[in-house]
Amino acid sequence: MSETIAASFADLNLAPAIFKVIHEVGYETPSPIQAQSIPPLLEGRDLLGQAQTGTGKTAAFSLPLLSRIKPKLKAPQVLVLTPTRELALQVAEAMQTYARHLKNFHVLPVYGGQNYTQQLRQLARGVQVVVGTPGRVQDHLNRGTLKLDELSAVVIDEADEMLKMGFIEEVEQILQFAPHERQTALFSATMPKEVLEVARKHLQNPVEIRIKSKTSTVEKISQHFWQVKGLHKLDALTRILEAEEIEAMIIFVRTKLATVELAEKLEARGFSSAALNGDMTQMLREKTIDRLKDGSLDIVVATDVAARGLDVPRITHVVNYDIPHDIEAYIHRIGRTGRAGREGKAILFVAPREKRMLAAIERATRQPIKAMALPSRKDITDRRIGLFKEQIARAMESQDLEFFEELIDQYQSEYEVGHRKIAATLSYLLQKERPLQPEERFAEELPPEKPEPNTQKRPARKLDSEMQTYRIEVGRAHGVEPGNIVGAISNEAKLNSRNIGRIRLFDQFSLIDLPKDLPAEQLHKLKTVWVCDEQLQISVDSGEKQPRWDKRKERKAFGKGTLGRKKSPGKSPLQRRGGKKRKTDKA
Repeated sequence: MSETIAASFADLNLAPAIFKVIHEVGYETPSPIQAQSIPPLLEGRDLLGQAQTGTGKTAAFSLPLLSRIKPKLKAPQVLVLTPTRELALQVAEAMQTYARHLKNFHVLPVYGGQNYTQQLRQLARGVQVVVGTPGRVQDHLNRGTLKLDELSAVVIDEADEMLKMGFIEEVEQILQFAPHERQTALFSATMPKEVLEVARKHLQNPVEIRIKSKTSTVEKISQHFWQVKGLHKLDALTRILEAEEIEAMIIFVRTKLATVELAEKLEARGFSSAALNGDMTQMLREKTIDRLKDGSLDIVVATDVAARGLDVPRITHVVNYDIPHDIEAYIHRIGRTGRAGREGKAILFVAPREKRMLAAIERATRQPIKAMALPSRKDITDRRIGLFKEQIARAMESQDLEFFEELIDQYQSEYEVGHRKIAATLSYLLQKERPLQPEERFAEELPPEKPEPNTQKRPARKLDSEMQTYRIEVGRAHGVEPGNIVGAISNEAKLNSRNIGRIRLFDQFSLIDLPKDLPAEQLHKLKTVWVCDEQLQISVDSGEKQPRWDKRKERKAFGKGTLGRKKSPGKSPLQRRGGKKRKTDKA
């Protein structure tokens, strides 16, 4: 292997469709594991890689293997084995993202706990990549429902975890089904002798890579996470901005486009914010940083690359709005606060599937990351009232109020109104633009929808005469939430979210109300849209009750086997300033 390490993704000779996504998501510099793994994997070499979770190894094997995929061949060409369901979903989701410009590409996660019918349907349709846990993959192979005749590559991810969970024997049995002439990559955080024996037996003259993950202690930075649920991230961020004692903040997102979009949304909510990304000229970048330093700007929404070298002591908070792709990026991000001997606070938004990265970050920083509760309505009211009182006190101390005192005396005499009533009225007028009390509809947390029993028929629905109820084949069992559905449909069908009606979630499917006059072209496109690793397969709802999964029928069918405004009162300083273990994957 060449000693030269690629300095950018542009140097790695990835397929154009894959490189296009890399550019879109804002990746610029490959991590060490990526820079060293991608070239030999592109060449078809076997690879033995030692790297911790959070070093970017998913992209390290996904990008080169996807670059060699033949989308027209509707048969599994890549098999990725993972120790857990969660990792299988995470890897499948990442690969689907990287391959979004590959026409007719499909990736299928297979794991215990999910019924076979759905997996069989998708396997029959044709998938190019299968990501799964050993138990369920082995079941499909034994039953003949998964064929590996066209397989060109196998990835064994987190092999040491496979060993701990007792899956190594199953992994070796699975490899016997794969063609002898294939590419094999094995990744492991540690290399116990059992893992090395598997590598020696199944890898042919592999390239060996060892990445030492950098660790860092960040004693002066208080680390917290909020698990994304219920509320939209933007609403959660707004609450944090309202309630926290913040001098200045940097918010990290993954893409350049997201920096602009989020900054604009924060501006619309009254916060002094600006984007910072690689598309900005050096002059504009410097101007934005100067504004952050001098206090005329309080919030910067940035990408990792754009924030390199950023040193602004007044930054008290860092928010990871989008979780970083690797540990080093996280450490770099939170290092933007707690500078010059000052304390800082880092907040990480974590989706359920991202909890593995959270654990990896805790190990790397050698600090626990504490779960945080979002500020309540009372918290925000108290904060606004405190700021309001501060504003009154400052004006009382710094302004000559004699003229206004006489005016109040005059008003009281003319209208026979007490000072308390006048002060209350003036306070109301002063805070009218931004009320001290949040609206009554301010939700503490969005409650989950109550599940409906499988045997219960759905009640009749009253629909707008211009709306039609459609069924989509993704539901609670797949981890979907209404926001996922709305986002996918509005983005892929170019349908305004205002035209999307009620959404009802069931275990294996969901119902959604859409306009009756939805063009056939849009419907056809929506059939192939992926949400939570499931295709929508949208169709007009027939009104049937939710089907039950009968394991006995499944066994019978498949045989035996293991399964700038003016400053207003109550605004925060951030408002504008005038300008072990057991096998768990078998069903």
